[in-house]
Amino acid sequence: MSRHRALRAKVRRGIAKWPVLIVVLVVLIGLGWLILSWAGGVLDKRSQALAQNCSEGDSVLRVSATPSIAEAVADVARAYSATRPVVYDHCIAIEVISADSSAVLEGLTTTWDAEKLGKRPHAWVPDSTLWANRLSALNAKLVSSAPKSIGTSPVLLAAPEAAAPVLKDFRWTDMPEVTEWSEFGTNWGRFSVAMPDPATNTASALAIQSALADGKGPVTAESLGSDASKAKLSKLAAAVPPEVPPTTRDALARLGDSATVNAAGFSVTPVSEVDLFKHNTGKEAPSKPLVGVLPAGPAPVADFPYVALGGSEVGEAEVRAAQAFRDFMTEPSSQAILARGGLRVESTQDRPSQAPGVSWSPVTENLVAADATTTQQISSAWASADRGGQVVTVLTDVSTSMKPRLDKVKSALRGQIDRSVSGSFGLWEFARSLDGSKPYKQLVGTGPVTEKREALRRALDGLKTSEGSQLYSALAACYEAAHDGFVAGRVNRVLVITDGTSDGGIDLTALKSQLHGTDLAVSFIAIGGEVDRAALTDIAQVTGGSVSVVENVDGVEAALGQVLSTKA
Repeated sequence: MSRHRALRAKVRRGIAKWPVLIVVLVVLIGLGWLILSWAGGVLDKRSQALAQNCSEGDSVLRVSATPSIAEAVADVARAYSATRPVVYDHCIAIEVISADSSAVLEGLTTTWDAEKLGKRPHAWVPDSTLWANRLSALNAKLVSSAPKSIGTSPVLLAAPEAAAPVLKDFRWTDMPEVTEWSEFGTNWGRFSVAMPDPATNTASALAIQSALADGKGPVTAESLGSDASKAKLSKLAAAVPPEVPPTTRDALARLGDSATVNAAGFSVTPVSEVDLFKHNTGKEAPSKPLVGVLPAGPAPVADFPYVALGGSEVGEAEVRAAQAFRDFMTEPSSQAILARGGLRVESTQDRPSQAPGVSWSPVTENLVAADATTTQQISSAWASADRGGQVVTVLTDVSTSMKPRLDKVKSALRGQIDRSVSGSFGLWEFARSLDGSKPYKQLVGTGPVTEKREALRRALDGLKTSEGSQLYSALAACYEAAHDGFVAGRVNRVLVITDGTSDGGIDLTALKSQLHGTDLAVSFIAIGGEVDRAALTDIAQVTGGSVSVVENVDGVEAALGQVLSTKA
């Protein structure tokens, strides 16, 4: 018995090894975690120190902004710089350049003029998405991300002080119909709206949309081609005063210098609210401010998008910096700065304290804007109506590579012809040996679209692909015919649609020797990546034309509208 008691006592005094091992393991894990945390903290601090020291050096983000808000954007840039931003180990500085949107678009898509515009920008703030859409239509690769609005500004009618009260019930849809001040109960004579070229003046483009829209919009490709829309465009074009200033800024200046209503040669002009604010408060402000009238009904609105640019001239650091600055511009503190500059923003109702002529009337309903393609079509439809329209000779590629694309090209051209109110059109095709040994064929001679419409439709329906692509020989013949048929006082152009390179006939040097100068522009819509863009750009520059590069045939319709909406 005593032996058993001794055994039990011995067992109770023993200590198991596994709890000790667990405790040791826990301690080791804890120590390891502390060591790793300490090391990670050290590395993070070193990394932050390297970043704050800008180990990759300084980098300048250049932002081009439309003149009306360039000063406010520069104020936001200074606030951003105060945060000492670092992107990809680059210390970022912001440089804001004030430049007209039309000049920026031309520079980005042709040759950038650094003496006139400063260095090429990495981001762009035009006054409307219209400009971003045009840039995409000409070269989609130049837009690196979807544009984002930083503020808005409704379009008003700028009027002399005496005229503003008379227009209190005016609607945008009245523009095609109202031609006399007597319809408002006054004796000031003819009522006319100065409409600077909508291809380069946003307020005009949005005003035309509003005049054509039913209700709150949008204008569609289908409604634009209707007889009702064509009749409205005809009336609008007929009401255009004899001498329209080239820009909204010029129109405001002429109105502001006029002592009486209609002394400027026109009665009113469309303008964005912020542009009118800047005109009335700027260094060259008129002695009597113009008054902004917000027409009744849905209001067209300029949306001031921030566009991060792409292309070979924009490095990865600039791309990231452009995105970071875009995000900063939409923060409440930045939005407050933009509001003080005359834009409307959602986060505050604050307005500039001194704003003669601008009442900041509440906008109860926005016009629903047309989509990108229809917007281009509206501008080109206006160009076809204004002052008798353009003289356009189309030369289209029918080589075998165009087979999967030809139907959409035909549809785009047919839509343009159907929507055209006036002007002249002709149609040629090119490949190889289409008319005997000639690599081209004139299908419809250039003439008034109202007389040629059915012939043009039939010719488009009959287009078929063929072998070869002797572009230069075909263009030389087409150009010569268009030159012989030149109509003075109109915009005359040859428009070439192609997806390849010239594979025979005369060479580029021989073609250029046959081009006569810039009175007859040659413009190109180039589809896909097989075109010789350098050669096409060379031809376009010699003649004062343009080159639109679209990645696939779906972009042809917008590009067509863009090309035909311009004055050159």
